[in-house]
Amino acid sequence: MIGIDLIKIDRMKRFIERFGDRGLHKFLSSSEIALLKSPRNAAGFWAAKEACAKALGCGIGHECGFHDIVISKTLKGAPQIFLSQKVSEYFKIRDIALSITHDGDYAIAVVALESNIKGN
Repeated sequence: MIGIDLIKIDRMKRFIERFGDRGLHKFLSSSEIALLKSPRNAAGFWAAKEACAKALGCGIGHECGFHDIVISKTLKGAPQIFLSQKVSEYFKIRDIALSITHDGDYAIAVVALESNIKGN
């Protein structure tokens, strides 16, 4: 399955200005926040988590929350995505990949995943 999400970077900038770290902690872990350099990065992480939930076919909610999806970076700075054990087992995830890009005013993320569940 594939999921994609797009977010206007200025929307994330206003969110951070209004709610600060408390707002970031609603959808990011401390280790993810430590990777942020700008609202641009935060927007990319938001898009990645939304795209992942769409690829799972459930959206953000009871079956998969923001903190069940973890974004990190490789030594070369490429984004990586991991799922909590609960979500990985529930959806029988075999493999998952993430791409994040930024262009002008927008951040876009695509998540592709393989599952052992028929129909995924």
